[in-house]
Amino acid sequence: MPIVVNLDVMMARRKMSLTELSEKVGITMANLSILKTGKAKAVRLETLEAICRVLNCQPGDIFEFVAE
Repeated sequence: MPIVVNLDVMMARRKMSLTELSEKVGITMANLSILKTGKAKAVRLETLEAICRVLNCQPGDIFEFVAE
């Protein structure tokens, strides 16, 4: 898949657990886990905005395009 999700990298840099991010963003751990593993087919901009706010990052820090 040409879109790589680096959410786990950003969480590690911020020393934040999945549980903590889930609580601060207001999204279930199951849905956050799906996003983190790259299995999500879509992400609401509202959710992306909340994740970026909590992790103090840009969307480009979380998502990366890698040409095949």
